[in-house]
Amino acid sequence: MKILIADSGFTKTDWRVISEEGDISQAKTAGINPYYQTEDEMLKEIQDLHSQIPEKIDHIYYYGTGCSSGHNREKIASLLKRYYPHAEIDVNHDLLAAARSLCGDQPGIACIIGTGTNSCLYDGKKITDNIPSLGWAIADEGGGTYLGKIMVTDYYRKDMPKHLRILFKEEFELTKDGFLSKMYQEPMPGRFLASFAKFIGKHISDPYMYQLVATGFELFITKNVMKYEGHKKLPIHFTGSVAYYFGNILRDVAMNKGLQIKHITQQPIAGLTLFHQ
Repeated sequence: MKILIADSGFTKTDWRVISEEGDISQAKTAGINPYYQTEDEMLKEIQDLHSQIPEKIDHIYYYGTGCSSGHNREKIASLLKRYYPHAEIDVNHDLLAAARSLCGDQPGIACIIGTGTNSCLYDGKKITDNIPSLGWAIADEGGGTYLGKIMVTDYYRKDMPKHLRILFKEEFELTKDGFLSKMYQEPMPGRFLASFAKFIGKHISDPYMYQLVATGFELFITKNVMKYEGHKKLPIHFTGSVAYYFGNILRDVAMNKGLQIKHITQQPIAGLTLFHQ
């Protein structure tokens, strides 16, 4: 049996194929999100996948952002079926991917801090509780879109230190009108906001940037992790690019809250591959 596994976030999708012999191959496409993309836009990414993995697939395990609703899961499954008609397809939320990747078959709290954020309480088999993330426009504290939103707001309102505002202006040459156009007239504004996380990372040694990230993480932990029963005893795990690259700050913030973080991974796909292998 040949298995295809997908971990799809807001920005990118990681794909792994496990052959009958146990060999593993991989592919990458842009992110797929049924809340923000049309069927044609999502189908374009699946076409890109099929050009990289054209062979017959027996079973697809797809984990994706925006797949908490049954309607969206059915939509993704039908699009995959067009290019992999013989495959049995299971579509699940990316939160289950994080839980299976980070916790395996053990209880724990699994968290995502990447472009967006989410978290859950996991009993080793299923998700038993979830504080809803509500998406980047409302919450997603600590995620790439949140950090980008706060930083750009500080830039335009002159709350960002002057030396950083000069560097920001030189790097992006982004007028206020240009920024508002990208936010309110172009597709995927959340992805656009998250792109500023690289600038934050470049200057993370600056006290302003450090505090920006630390405050975002503190809000995430307070409003999400600490709401779960047993959060002081259970292992707490994180996955996602923002958690990974700012892992030292995340551990410091958690320690100040009396919490211990166990694993921080850049992406769930390696753990998912082991889980399904």
